[in-house]
Amino acid sequence: MDYTFHLFNKLAADGITVATDKILAEKAGAGTVLTENTTQLPVVVCVGSDLAIGDSLGPLVGSMLRFKTQGLGAFIYGSLSAPVTAKEVKYIGKFLKRTHAGRQVIAVDAAVGEESDIGLIRVSDQPLKPGAGASKDLGKFGDMTVMGIVAEKSVGNYALLHSTRLRLVYKMAEQISDALAAVLWERKTKSRSRFIER
Repeated sequence: MDYTFHLFNKLAADGITVATDKILAEKAGAGTVLTENTTQLPVVVCVGSDLAIGDSLGPLVGSMLRFKTQGLGAFIYGSLSAPVTAKEVKYIGKFLKRTHAGRQVIAVDAAVGEESDIGLIRVSDQPLKPGAGASKDLGKFGDMTVMGIVAEKSVGNYALLHSTRLRLVYKMAEQISDALAAVLWERKTKSRSRFIER
């Protein structure tokens, strides 16, 4: 199940929020009980590097999301100050299983696609396969993926590294971080209200 939103659609962040919440709920299954324990919040892993503008979507989202969820107790990996790059991504699956067993994982990354797809944000119920656009096999992880298409796929993907506009990536990061922050805060609020009702 995939949902696609255009970066400059005014309702993109709301759409990403609804799609993310729907996928997480369906993956959790009916009858899942949320508690006041913050461990019920999904873990967010933002993949990428600040060495190339096109690949900096993940670290930008991670940095923005950390700011927007201060005091929430959410686990967000990958930011401008501590990116999750190709070097770390091959170990991330094992790390998540050991450290956050049983928790849902949202993976965020930049992607390449057709020229007409640039500016689209895709929310998918499939795990992330980081490096797939650069023909790398780094495995896969996550319960769902949020990807921003930042450049056209080309031989060597030089467009991703050299000609992506910072404005495009930054705007995508704002939309995605707004949406994920809304999901995390809403889940925390629901968890508290259900706990109080008991």
